[in-house]
Amino acid sequence: MSEPSDPLNSDTPSPPRDGPADRPADRTDAYRVLARTYRPTSFAGLIGQEALVRTLTNAIHSGRVAHAFILTGVRGVGKTTAARIIARALNCVGPDGTGGPTPEPCGVCDNCRAIGEDRHVDVLEMDAASRTGIGDIREIIENVRYAPTVARTKIFIIDEVHMLSQSAFNGLLKTLEEPPPHVKFIFATTEIRRVPVTVLSRCQRFDLRRVDRSLLEAHFADIARRESVTVAPEALSLIARAADGSVRDGLSLLDQAMALAEGPITADGVQAMLGLADRGRLFDLFGAIMRGEAETALAILGELDAGGSDPLAVLYDLLEITHFLTRARLTPAVLDDPAVPEVERTQGRALAERLDIAALQRVWQMLLKGVQEIQTAPRPARALEMLVIRLLHAAGLPTPGDALKRLKELGAFDAGAGSPGGAGSPGRTGGPPPSGAMAQGRTADPAPTKRPPVLPASAEPMPAAPAPADRALADPAPAAPLSAGDPPPGPPAPALQLDGGTEADAPVAEPPADFPALVALFEARGDPLTFARLKSGVHLVSFRPGRLEVRLEQGIPGSLIGDVSRQLQAWTGQLWMITLSEQAGEPTLLEQARLAVEAARQTAAAHPLVRAVLDTFPGAEIHALHDLAPATATDTAEPWLGDAADSEDADEGAENETDDGPAASGPALDRAEPEAEASVTGRPSRGGRAPEG
Repeated sequence: MSEPSDPLNSDTPSPPRDGPADRPADRTDAYRVLARTYRPTSFAGLIGQEALVRTLTNAIHSGRVAHAFILTGVRGVGKTTAARIIARALNCVGPDGTGGPTPEPCGVCDNCRAIGEDRHVDVLEMDAASRTGIGDIREIIENVRYAPTVARTKIFIIDEVHMLSQSAFNGLLKTLEEPPPHVKFIFATTEIRRVPVTVLSRCQRFDLRRVDRSLLEAHFADIARRESVTVAPEALSLIARAADGSVRDGLSLLDQAMALAEGPITADGVQAMLGLADRGRLFDLFGAIMRGEAETALAILGELDAGGSDPLAVLYDLLEITHFLTRARLTPAVLDDPAVPEVERTQGRALAERLDIAALQRVWQMLLKGVQEIQTAPRPARALEMLVIRLLHAAGLPTPGDALKRLKELGAFDAGAGSPGGAGSPGRTGGPPPSGAMAQGRTADPAPTKRPPVLPASAEPMPAAPAPADRALADPAPAAPLSAGDPPPGPPAPALQLDGGTEADAPVAEPPADFPALVALFEARGDPLTFARLKSGVHLVSFRPGRLEVRLEQGIPGSLIGDVSRQLQAWTGQLWMITLSEQAGEPTLLEQARLAVEAARQTAAAHPLVRAVLDTFPGAEIHALHDLAPATATDTAEPWLGDAADSEDADEGAENETDDGPAASGPALDRAEPEAEASVTGRPSRGGRAPEG
């Protein structure tokens, strides 16, 4: 494709461009968009990339040009443009044909013009998005061996290099590491993380950053002047904001605005084109939400919807306003920035003075969670309205700090320890009335309420009389008399209770010394679900009192870590830090128990007497193992060891015992396993059972 030199940077005067009114109606040549017409052809026209320009300029002057470059950044910041400029700079020969590499290509020599028109035989540009295989890389490797035809250096530009296959990357490594002296590689990508590190280590990397908004506005204004188009400064600001640091995106929007406007380009026209809302009305909407004025907020939202504003764009604007006000609350100097429009300065200052950080953080989190809702909702406008209603409801709620302050003033916490309890705890009283987010930290403190008298340490509080609604609970019907062996009535108390203490809540005398003791603690405290999960789904990596490192089995919820930490802290009185690890760790306690049982079976099977029984009775097998040693503290601390054996097998094995001990034991068996008994059972068929031996 033909591509002329850049009018902004060309040394030769370009012919004057016709204005929109001077162009004939029957013009047949194809229109070139602004992004291609004003594409830079030298480093001087590459805006916003000072680090790249300075590095390559110094490298060309000193003759220290690397053999491979990789340019990364978001779309439209100049990656491919910079690659072509490097190709021109290395192959420019000047107007007289005697020049050398220069950071300021002339733009008129044969090499510069051929590279700009994408027809140079020694500058090969490949799109890796469409040519991803090893076969395409083989063509490059074969071509590398040959010297350039007309240029000084042969340049290979591979755009979207992250799209290459793994085999293509591997095939390029050797050539990329030691290319011939006449070859340079230039890669461009928007996803640098997908490029193998083996390729990155062989290239000189440049991260092209987003172009600052002020630079974009100045650049767009200069192009509009060259195009003889009048653009309002507010319209340029909107276009630069929508470009989000991309020069190409901004020029495409400017091109669209020029085609839309029949005269000067105004801010209202750009807002309508982009589906944006008026900035002042957005601040009015935000202020109404924070004041809890539902009618005003929903009315403004209806106006924006009727005006064609995109609901997702409105949400992004509200997020930007929240961020702006948070910065203004922390650093008021932001409001004095000349780049801030007047409407944002005045309304932003008023809102920042009345809002606190906690309220702004809550709004930010709620807005951020609403992004996915609006993106997936069948009617985004309705989803945005429901989000605004949630914000209006939350505006009347106190922040956690304000709520804690109110509870303390109402006497909901003990004077000494500050722990919840008594009649003033939350949930047992009506609680303080909600206050708007606007008033948090800015209004006068409410009048302190009268606190209940504090009893002396030796005094015991008098029990309060039960309310009428609770009289059935306070005075239950008399129960039937209990026999001596009956358990006490009533269901067991929960293991974790916030308002009072239970026996299971009492702190233990000593923290668990190892992981099995920790797991047994949960069974002793009446938490079977957590006990089962710890026993069968947790692999221990490291343990010391107060700190665990574990790996969870698939299917075990991650909330188990927090639950265990909170329970242990309540029971032991010390903080427990539990972290997840990627290491394999030890087998679970259930797996260890099963391995121990299997090892005991193998040991018993190797005993001469048991072996003789198995050989004498074909089809017989070891059915159960029984530990005849007296119970020890270790057995009590590890009750799950017995669970690994089959319960049915244990019952059947118990039938083989007599009052005098095991019938099959002997001196040799007692010497090998003095504390164990093996029950051997023959099972010739599935339907019946053979006599036991």
